[in-house]
Parts: sequence; C-alpha cells; structure tokens
Amino acid sequence: MISFVVPAYNEERLLSATLSSIHTAAREVGHPYEVIVVDDASTDRTAAVALAGGARVVPVQFRHIARTRNAGARAAVGSTLVFVDADTLVSPAVLRTTLRALEAGAAGGGATVEFGGPLPRWARGMLPILRIVMRAGRLAAGCYVFCSRDAFEAAGGFDEQLYAAEEIAFSRALGRHGRVVILRETVATSGRKLRSHSGWEVVGLLTGLVRQGTDVVRSRERLSMWYGERRDDSEQG
Repeated sequence: MISFVVPAYNEERLLSATLSSIHTAAREVGHPYEVIVVDDASTDRTAAVALAGGARVVPVQFRHIARTRNAGARAAVGSTLVFVDADTLVSPAVLRTTLRALEAGAAGGGATVEFGGPLPRWARGMLPILRIVMRAGRLAAGCYVFCSRDAFEAAGGFDEQLYAAEEIAFSRALGRHGRVVILRETVATSGRKLRSHSGWEVVGLLTGLVRQGTDVVRSRERLSMWYGERRDDSEQG
C-alpha cells in the first residue's frame, strides 16, 4: 500500500486540489493507497477540507514540520511513504515513476519541482541553479519526498532537531542506506513563498546557513518564511 502523508497548517485554500490530484494519480496507477493529512494546529477549515477530500486526519499541535511528517509516518500503514506538501499537485506520471524507482531498489528520493504562478525575477534566475544542485546532490525538495518504509525506519525519519531543511537531512540519511533518486518527472507546487518574500530575505537566510550552519534551522523563531504569519499572495492558485 502507498501512504500519502500531507502535513498541513491553515491550508484550506489549496488542500482540496492537492488531495484531488493524489486520488487521481493513485487510482490511475492502480495501487491500494491511503491519504493522511496531519493537521498541525490549524485555525481554519483544514481538517474539514481534508475529511471532505477523502483523507484521514491526524491532529497534532507541534508547529514543527519534521515532527508533523514523522507523526504521519507513524499513523500510516503503507510500505511506501510519499510525503506531499498541501500546496503541491501530483501527477500519475510522477507517481508511476516513483513506484518504478522503489521497485528497482531505490531507498527513496524526490521529483523535479515546478512552481505555479508568476515568479519574481530573482526566483526565476535562482531556480535553474537550485535544480542542478539538488539533482547533483541527490537531495529531495520537501514538497515531494518518497521512500520505502524500511528505508524511512533505517534513516530514523525526519530529524526533529530541525525546523527547516529537514528534507535535505533526510535525503542524506536515506543515502547512507540506499540509492536516492531525483526523478525528471515534475510536481507542481505553489510559488507563494517566492512571491511573498523578497530576494534579500532569502539571501539573508542562506548567508546565515553559511555562517552558522544548521544552528539557523534549529530555531523556529529564526525561520519566519516557514513559521511566521503567512503573508498575502496575490496569485490565488
């Protein structure tokens, strides 16, 4: 069975489309599956949207993405785990290739990421470089991460000392236990963070990572891009 784990915090606007894409992809591929939405302290209708969208809801009060992902994995019953962000659309093609990679012996991996909506110039310039780095480093983007249950357990799950970049640490941990594959097939995720944060903010975060290493992502307070109040995004899709 495939277990789709969808971490969500106040995602009533985009969650329905994500769940619909998962159901469509899984039914077309023809494998038994389940969908788990881990509702992490939402104050909107996330849980109701998840239930209406055919998901099982696991409520938590963490505001911590690594712990939220791990909670979903613990609740899941499948031998294949696919972590999908609540603003990300999954296609039958990417799911089919995911299963082929695991059947061929991969421990796990990720997909090529496309961002929806208009993007600022700094993001358009940065993304091709980032894709090359992620593929060369065999690092999965957090919006779509897959692995076998055995590999997840061997890697120790997502590092709960980290409040961000947990998917990077997880990719490296997976690589110590097997082959990590970054698929050429794409998932489409929202570009809202790229639209609502400036290039200077992103540069500041990257500079902090260079200077202070993982200390920067071990504190929720220093990661407003993920844990601050969500900013308005003029793109509604």
